[in-house]
Amino acid sequence: MIKILAACGAGVNSSHQIKNAIEEEMKNRGYQVTVDAKMIKDVNQEMLEKYDIFAQIAKSDFSFDVPIPVVDAGAILYRVPAMAKPVYDEVERIIKTIQ
Repeated sequence: MIKILAACGAGVNSSHQIKNAIEEEMKNRGYQVTVDAKMIKDVNQEMLEKYDIFAQIAKSDFSFDVPIPVVDAGAILYRVPAMAKPVYDEVERIIKTIQ
């Protein structure tokens, strides 16, 4: 099971949309993933170490190095398949390197 963290400002709307979209698309592609949605202010290095991929909504500037692969997932929110496909492809590429 691949664990992905999605984070947005409130941890309620955008991150949950990203969560649902990635889980559904990766399931359709034959992967087992689980995505957790959190508030960006709660993300720390210790939390990130529990995940395989960090799906950020917007470029995040942390005071520490992110120890896992980062995917810019904001394009999923536009609900335009042509914009979301590169995000899904990048998630899949990372999953293949992990497995």
